[in-house]
Amino acid sequence: MRNVILIAAVVSLLLLVGCASAGDVGTAGMRNGTMVNIQSGGQNYPAYITTPGDGGPYPAVVLIHSFNGLEPGYLDMVDRFATEGFVVIAPEWQTFNESPEDAVMEGLVRDTVTYLETRPEVNASSIGLTGFCAGGRYTMLFLPQIEEFDSAVAWYGFPYSGGQANGTAPAAFIGNITDPMLIIHGTADQASPVTDIYRYATDLDEAGKYFELKVYQGEPHGFMIGEDGQLVETPVTESAYQEMVGFFNQRLVGA
Repeated sequence: MRNVILIAAVVSLLLLVGCASAGDVGTAGMRNGTMVNIQSGGQNYPAYITTPGDGGPYPAVVLIHSFNGLEPGYLDMVDRFATEGFVVIAPEWQTFNESPEDAVMEGLVRDTVTYLETRPEVNASSIGLTGFCAGGRYTMLFLPQIEEFDSAVAWYGFPYSGGQANGTAPAAFIGNITDPMLIIHGTADQASPVTDIYRYATDLDEAGKYFELKVYQGEPHGFMIGEDGQLVETPVTESAYQEMVGFFNQRLVGA
């Protein structure tokens, strides 16, 4: 009889797990956001969006994930970021091509902004951009080109790289920057050497462009998300997260 009860309990647990989809449950429990579709270039891209709740309108932020995809850690970050008073959306930009051309990405980011502008809880005059790794490069690339963005936070990006599709390096558009940018990087970043970031900062300064730079000693590339795809929880990652939130609070909320 004891074995029968045990088997029944295991079956019940499996049924409960099966009723919860991977999109609903994360490391922090039930997800607060929803999946929506962004129409761009004749295709539908899934995107994860979370809002602060009722009320608004709220400032919004487009979050561009890394080359490793829209990992669970980014979903957790979107959820937490929304509790700070922002509508946050993260499109799955690799849905149809792991390395899309920059023009395709620009179209998707523009169409994501257009989607945000249809949401009644969004303050369409206060929209920011942030991205990680390849998303950091896109952040550096599109802040100067998409006028709807009012500020940006670039995480361990590639200012002098044409990307996987051999596009134009973001540094080529420094002269077009009109909005403030925060750059977050680590000194142990082998994929994107910090010397390139110092060079980029120098070029920005010489061009008279406003930026802020936060460099963490000893931190590697992609230090916010672990190899398991989850958010890394350390004093450094908490500091970096708060740097981003504080910057957007100043530039999108306090402006």
